[in-house]
Amino acid sequence: MSPACSGTSEHHFLCSICLEVLTDPVTTPCGHNFCKTCISTHWDTSTTSRCPVCNQVFSTKPQLKVNIMMREMVSQFRRESEKKASCLDCVISYCETHLEPHLTLFCQSDQTRVCLMCSVLEHKSHQLVPLGEDLFEDKKVYLQQMIQKRREKLEVIRESVRFRKEAADRGKAEGQQEAEEREAEGLIKELEEEIFELMKRSSEVEQLSHSEDHLLQDFCSLKAPPATKDWTERLQQFAVDVTLDSLTAHPYLVLSDDEKLVYFSNVKKNLPHNKERFSYCACVLGKQNFSSGRFYFEVQVKGKTKWYLGVAKESINRKGKITLTPKNGYWTVALRDGNVYESYEDHSVILHLKCVPEKVGVFVDYEEGVVSFYDVDAAALIYSFTHCCFTHKLHPFFCPSLSYGGKNSAPLIICPVNQSE
Repeated sequence: MSPACSGTSEHHFLCSICLEVLTDPVTTPCGHNFCKTCISTHWDTSTTSRCPVCNQVFSTKPQLKVNIMMREMVSQFRRESEKKASCLDCVISYCETHLEPHLTLFCQSDQTRVCLMCSVLEHKSHQLVPLGEDLFEDKKVYLQQMIQKRREKLEVIRESVRFRKEAADRGKAEGQQEAEEREAEGLIKELEEEIFELMKRSSEVEQLSHSEDHLLQDFCSLKAPPATKDWTERLQQFAVDVTLDSLTAHPYLVLSDDEKLVYFSNVKKNLPHNKERFSYCACVLGKQNFSSGRFYFEVQVKGKTKWYLGVAKESINRKGKITLTPKNGYWTVALRDGNVYESYEDHSVILHLKCVPEKVGVFVDYEEGVVSFYDVDAAALIYSFTHCCFTHKLHPFFCPSLSYGGKNSAPLIICPVNQSE
């Protein structure tokens, strides 16, 4: 999908904690941006002041001030997000909700195009009118408006950079100032690429308008970010139904009939030595695999003293000892010794949590290369892997570990995600 409608610039404005567009953005000494409230709350619920993105630990809690230049960029982005945008790659209009190939009505209540199925379901009580026929001319005009808006946005960012260079606080760390300028330069480059792409698509629409062999694609909405700052609402929309794959389960593991629960047994089952099965470590994968998009699931870990959770590549080695690192295809966090939480990058990273998670949420954004773990009940971020490069199918990964004489006999349970009203 083209940069103009795939939201390639949006990730620059997302807070890694709440996954929403930044509100009162602040920049940590290591150069990462967060909502002021989010990072403050995160540090208030942790025993150390650590960057959730790069894990740099600050000996004293930084006194953060709102990043003026970033705030200006975010404000401009929000204004742009309220405008209509066009998906420039589809040739045929379709309804993403009902997969209907023709959007023939316009909902005046929600200001969006809908299909006939929408008219009797979600938009049943709304004001609906037939779509106009002269859409190509509207399309061309709208593309020109998009190009102009992006040019205006370019000028705003360039002006912000000039202003910051002239009036920068000389007490600011030089490295942080340079990081902000590099980020602005990256945004400028992306906007220039978007303008080029829009101009190219505008030419294509002009050609399509003279052809009777194509249907004009529909305008889609660049939806404004939800008003709520509750991360649960954003994650729950990506909830997936995960079940355990018995073909991968270690012989000492016991799975429930509904394949939602797993625990370690001291009795080894006589199972086939198939290639999918873990032979040494007491692990099991989820049946479902994912190679695009976003997905989220929750696991109950209550009563356990040791466990491992996360995602793994389908191509991982399952025979003999395994090392839980991204290099080996694992993105996991763990509890050991009853009170030590850690994540596994190239080396173990000790996590300092104030609350004991009883339910852990796992969120993956495949395209953005993000794997995040949350304490569901406390609504707090546990850890995030960022800048991952996924090229293989990913499976949910579970390890209830040994029972240790009954001390760790509680099961891992895949829980239904409670959808917000």
